[in-house]
Amino acid sequence: MKVVDLMTPNPFTCSVTETLEAAMRVMWEHDCGILPILDEHGAVVGMLTDRDVAVAAYTQGRPLANISVTTAMSRRVCGVLVTDSIDRLEAVMSKARVRRVPVLNGAGQLEGVVSMNDLARHVCTLPGGSGDGLRASSIVQTLAAISEPWEVRSEHRSEVDGSGIATEL
Repeated sequence: MKVVDLMTPNPFTCSVTETLEAAMRVMWEHDCGILPILDEHGAVVGMLTDRDVAVAAYTQGRPLANISVTTAMSRRVCGVLVTDSIDRLEAVMSKARVRRVPVLNGAGQLEGVVSMNDLARHVCTLPGGSGDGLRASSIVQTLAAISEPWEVRSEHRSEVDGSGIATEL
C-alpha cells in the first residue's frame, strides 16, 4: 500500500499572504485542523494548525485579522511522496514527531495530506486490524513516538533539504 491510497487529495490550503483570520475561516468551514501554506509558486513553505492559530492569538494579543499566517506557521515541513510506502510515512511521522504531513508528487507539488487519523481508520477497516503490511501495533508505536514530551523531542532533530521539505529522514 502507498501513501496515495490513504491521503486526503486536494487539501484546502492557504497563501503566505493571508491572515490567521482567513486561515481559521477555511479550517472552520471545512472542518480541518491543518492547512499547508503555499508560496506564490504553489510550493509548500509551511504548515499551520488550529493550535498554532490559538497560540498566536494568545501570545500576540492582536485580532487574527492583524496577524499573518507566516508568524504562526511551522516552517519545518516534513513531507512524503505519493509513491512512498506506509512504512516510510510512519518513519517520517515518528522521526519528525508530526501527526499530519503533506503529500507531494515527483515535482514537489502538493497532492494531498495524510494523518494519523487516516492510518487509524484504515487499520480499523481491515480484517483482524492488520493487512497490507500495516499493523495496529505499528500505528500505536508511531503515535507513541509522536506523543513524546517536548523535552525528549528536542533531542531528535530531522534534516531538511534545500527545498525546506524533509523527505529523507
